[in-house]
Amino acid sequence: MFGSTKSTMIAPDAALPGRDRPILTPGTTFHEVLGTRIDEVPPGADVAYFALGCFWGAEKLFWQQDGVITTAVGYQGGFTPNPTYEEVCSGRTGHAETVRVVYDPAKTSYGKLLKVFLENHDPTQGMRQGNDHGTQYRSALYVTGPEQEAAARQAIADYQPRLTSSGYGAITTEVLPAGPFHYAERYHQQYLDKNPNGYCPIHATGVTCG
Repeated sequence: MFGSTKSTMIAPDAALPGRDRPILTPGTTFHEVLGTRIDEVPPGADVAYFALGCFWGAEKLFWQQDGVITTAVGYQGGFTPNPTYEEVCSGRTGHAETVRVVYDPAKTSYGKLLKVFLENHDPTQGMRQGNDHGTQYRSALYVTGPEQEAAARQAIADYQPRLTSSGYGAITTEVLPAGPFHYAERYHQQYLDKNPNGYCPIHATGVTCG
């Protein structure tokens, strides 16, 4: 998933105009692995959003976790309404490639999912992950309320000394309120199940959260 060297966030008034209708209407789209609707949020379930580089591999990480009900990939944190993948890759929408995770809090927790997030990418790299350069590959947590925000900021604060002692720099992960999540095109959903040999490495640092 190369193709963008746009590593400076675009200004809102310079972003692409987008469109009125979503690229994918998720109501009839089922998860290729879990069999659930990708927009399903059963009673009692929680939703979390994680951006950690290429969303193909990131989504697979999360759908493999116990307690996860469904996952989807999309675009979040930007300015262009209902963007396409090509538009996001141009660097002219401001979005990050993001995984939407719906989970059962009786079987897992936001804290456990944060651990998966932090340990499976390099959160110090700014607008890239490995050889994937561009604002769409930035590290981000889009939180749904004050509890998630507090947990996210605490997890980052706890993780920073462990990274520092291993020679890494400052964490660049942005923590922002979860704005609109735009579902990516159907072929991106559960991409690595449909394409087991697809390229999308995980840029883990090897540093654990403890």
